[in-house]
Amino acid sequence: MQNAVKNEIRHIISGKSKVSFGSLIQTIACYLSDGTQSSAEAKNAEQIREEETQKLTIFASEGNLWIHDIDFSQYISEGAEQRVFLKDSNHVLKLNDAIYYRCWKDYFHNLMLHNYFFPDTSYELLGLTKENDRLYAVVKQGYVVVNQETDLNKVREFLGANGFINTRNNDYINSDLGIILEDLHDENVLSNNDILYFIDTVFYLTKEFWANT
Repeated sequence: MQNAVKNEIRHIISGKSKVSFGSLIQTIACYLSDGTQSSAEAKNAEQIREEETQKLTIFASEGNLWIHDIDFSQYISEGAEQRVFLKDSNHVLKLNDAIYYRCWKDYFHNLMLHNYFFPDTSYELLGLTKENDRLYAVVKQGYVVVNQETDLNKVREFLGANGFINTRNNDYINSDLGIILEDLHDENVLSNNDILYFIDTVFYLTKEFWANT
């Protein structure tokens, strides 16, 4: 079963299989591919990020993917990695500079993994924007109405039932899949009528994920 899931995820990342709102994300991830499977073995992550930023800038210009109409007055909140703005009554916009990832490609892998595991809060990649010469991905996500506090024990139980074991604090790993899932505190997992909504996830693919490909 786990091998089947791993193969399905590999096909999604390679663009061979579909995932919610995955078309543009898959296209960009493949465009950034440098022949390696992950940034984990990168000798110079800073150089790779710089090269990827240049490629993404060209890609956005050629594909008309620059987003210029963000209403910054609709600011809601921000964390270390992103800022959140209200788009309409049902959606938010998130600007993410991929600071949690060693390279941009890993960030786009994260989007695909999130959309695979949590399709009810899928990210839709709209394009890219720049502010103060810093590049951001612009994603749209459904707005979740919260009517109760999130019980992190229920988060742990839910993820455990799906093969993700708590390693420390709010971090998890699925050793069979070779996938790490981090930062699942009560601001990144929301609750409505006892239903958990994973709105901000940080996925990493390990060497084990790529083994025997």
